[in-house]
Amino acid sequence: MLGLMRRVSMSGSIPTSMLRQSLQRILPGLAILERGYSTLGKEMTVREALNSALDEEMSADPKVFLMGEEVGEYQGAYKITKGLLEKYGPERVLDTPITEAGFTGIGVGAAYYGLRPVVEFMTFNFSMQAIDHIINSAAKMNYMSAGNISVPIVFRGPNGAAAGVSSQHSQCYGAWYAHVPGLKVLSPYSSEDARGLLKAAIRDPDPVVFLENEILYGQSFPISDEVLDSSFCLPIGKAKIEREGKDVTITAFSKMVGYALQAAEVLSKEGISAEVINLRSLRPLDRAAINASVRKTTRLVTVEEGFPQHGIGAEICASVVEESFEYLDAPVERIAGADVPMPYAANLERLAVPQVDNIVNAVKRACFRSVPVAAAA
Repeated sequence: MLGLMRRVSMSGSIPTSMLRQSLQRILPGLAILERGYSTLGKEMTVREALNSALDEEMSADPKVFLMGEEVGEYQGAYKITKGLLEKYGPERVLDTPITEAGFTGIGVGAAYYGLRPVVEFMTFNFSMQAIDHIINSAAKMNYMSAGNISVPIVFRGPNGAAAGVSSQHSQCYGAWYAHVPGLKVLSPYSSEDARGLLKAAIRDPDPVVFLENEILYGQSFPISDEVLDSSFCLPIGKAKIEREGKDVTITAFSKMVGYALQAAEVLSKEGISAEVINLRSLRPLDRAAINASVRKTTRLVTVEEGFPQHGIGAEICASVVEESFEYLDAPVERIAGADVPMPYAANLERLAVPQVDNIVNAVKRACFRSVPVAAAA
């Protein structure tokens, strides 16, 4: 169209002023279309999002380096660090022995001296071997040094249940680490979350526990040009409303956000409008966003795959009771993993982890729809 108008203009058939006015009306619309097409169909897996965030932050800051079991030659147990050893060399992508306590301590010491280590745990269950360094050495040092020592380190890896790996490889550590002052705890759901939050974690001056999910690594999500920009970064401590609603608020993080969105879709067909909040950050927790949503919907269902006692849902419930109790029209419903070690048998494993049906039934109870208590099991 623009080419045709230029040819007409050159021929002198239409006054230039008229063409200019036409262009002024048309160009904004074309710009919108261009932006739309630039993001249409673009998708990225969570694995690719994490890999690109690491790559860009290592390129931007020579103080950033990676360490962990199989992060180099094997390119990561889940291929999150694929290609980084070849690009940045063994001095910045360090394969370590199978000794979490040892390499985590080295990472914390490097952070004391101003480097920015990213420590990978093959699973956060193995971080138990290093929890003394994470809590006593990393989380507390800024306070104990009267603010003189910053500890810019990221502890990252898969957290929570995968599939068929039993009790010692299936635990969610969100509530464990969110309990500790001095740590920031992030848990992404989508590719946008993974990319923006990991960049924020690496740039942050404080220790960050970054809880990923193995099942989500291969999942693709739509992604915009803004998110693909190397300067993109998400704020720590801010939740995201994934779906707006007016009847009930559902809070979730990591894999459970997807389950909550599926539940909201089911509920919409039954006339219940659910608002789904992706927490993103467990510490600091976006209490303002949660309470604002509950004051609008007057009902709350919290969802997590960790154990119920002293969990993230319990903390959210306490915050809402303290700040928005008078707005509640129904008791808060908490959906969590079963209060048992994760079974190995597939049928029992499914019963131990929240499912979409559990969320749907909890919302119906909160909305005073008739659902037997036994249906919650």
